[in-house]
Amino acid sequence: MMFLPSKKDLKTALEVFAVFQWPLSVFIIGGRRVKCMRNWYLWKLYCVFFPLRLLKTHDISPGHNYILVCHPHGLLSHSWFGHFATNDLLFSKIFPGITPHILTLGAFFWVPFLRDYVMSSGACSVSQSSMDFLLTHRSAGNMLIVVVGGLAECRYSLPGSTTLVLKNRTGFVRIALQHGVPLIPAYAFGEVDLYNQHIFTPGGLVNRFQEWFQSMVHIYPCAFYGRGFTENSWGLLPYAHPVTTIVGKPLPLPKIENPSQETVAKYHALYVDALRKLFDQHKTKFGISETQELVIV
Repeated sequence: MMFLPSKKDLKTALEVFAVFQWPLSVFIIGGRRVKCMRNWYLWKLYCVFFPLRLLKTHDISPGHNYILVCHPHGLLSHSWFGHFATNDLLFSKIFPGITPHILTLGAFFWVPFLRDYVMSSGACSVSQSSMDFLLTHRSAGNMLIVVVGGLAECRYSLPGSTTLVLKNRTGFVRIALQHGVPLIPAYAFGEVDLYNQHIFTPGGLVNRFQEWFQSMVHIYPCAFYGRGFTENSWGLLPYAHPVTTIVGKPLPLPKIENPSQETVAKYHALYVDALRKLFDQHKTKFGISETQELVIV
């Protein structure tokens, strides 16, 4: 007797397929690569599994290039993938004339098949040469998506946390100054609530291993968990928690080919102030108390 899955089973399978971003979005037909991932229908399940919303506070002119700086990284950056690597949330209508380019680790582009999958989303390396090319040799209307906290921020990804790794992350400001492009702050309310994380005893054996591993490869290994296939089960799927990303006002920067460290620090401070204002303006709408502030480390 043939087993036929129910509609509920099919829906669950599609949700898992979408959430884990299974790398089958690039098809090879007659030797030609068809990049269909951004408009793939299955990405609509992102908004079914854990609702994502993308909101802007100001219009963005397509006559310029931009660097959109995203916070927080979270554990797997689900919101940034859903917002800017797919067109399911109608990015092209919210920001007409703008082409987003997610920037990620250059090592991904050295792995066969994974490289094709990453490139199919329009992603590029986060290296300086890659950013220089996108901001110099491409027409206007490019938006570089940079999650500056990176994997180092995973250790702070706990429900309710507002800690960001940003204090010593100034490279994005230097590049923005060299090209004279505006910086745009963006904050995803709810990203840190998609998973729980077990915190090991500070100074204990496991915690010391985590610290050592991070010092060696700049990746903090986390023991995180979410939900399973059923609502109240344990697993590695993200919780069905809504995530809303607020895109702020562009912060214009002058073009300085060789900015000094003092100049970079000045505009980094201006950017942090703009990010704090964006966070404070919207935090109470998403269950964060009026007294809670961003913690910059």
